[in-house]
Amino acid sequence: MADGYRILWEGGEGELIEKKSRFIATTQPVSTEEEAAAFVERMRKKYWDARHNCYAYVLGEQGRVQKCSDDGEPAQTAGRPMLDVLLGDGVRDICVVVTRYFGGVLLGTGGLVRAYSAAVQEGLKHSKIIEKCPGRQVEILTDYTDLGRVQYILARMQLAVTDTRYTDRTEISVMVPERDVGELTARITEGTGGRARITAGDPVYFGVADGGVLLL
Repeated sequence: MADGYRILWEGGEGELIEKKSRFIATTQPVSTEEEAAAFVERMRKKYWDARHNCYAYVLGEQGRVQKCSDDGEPAQTAGRPMLDVLLGDGVRDICVVVTRYFGGVLLGTGGLVRAYSAAVQEGLKHSKIIEKCPGRQVEILTDYTDLGRVQYILARMQLAVTDTRYTDRTEISVMVPERDVGELTARITEGTGGRARITAGDPVYFGVADGGVLLL
């Protein structure tokens, strides 16, 4: 599996005014070029009376699928700067459309680049971005005498506990980044003198949002 990378989880909208021109940046999670194209078309219909609806998107684990459009603005003044912001932020599986309502004052090429870049940054501020991380669901079966030690290890490693079941023993389910599975196993084995039973599930991708674990 690939290393972790940042993805857009929930889209948002940001806005700025530059010399009376209104720039509205809207972000949307997308996983294919078809989804990105459909989102751009929806924004064009929503803002049908705007002079420009420029866009950029980045898709895939390595961010290799990229596309942008100036939509009538001077070449390299809108779409490319927008794409550069997404690439600089390291976020993928995202499409952003910046809608411009012309305010009657020309901004010049430098002004357009700054305005479109700043608009995307505003859109990202109002979006929810999470880390998509490879990991495994790990089950830890332990006696009550070792429970405090196990909980201490999980807290020190800042791992997300997804469930705890109490019977004659305690079974803890925890989502663990792939890179930390070996370390967790070693720490718990040492900390409990080998008494705890540890079982790692199949590889998955997960993220954490609003304090909860999301399977991606």
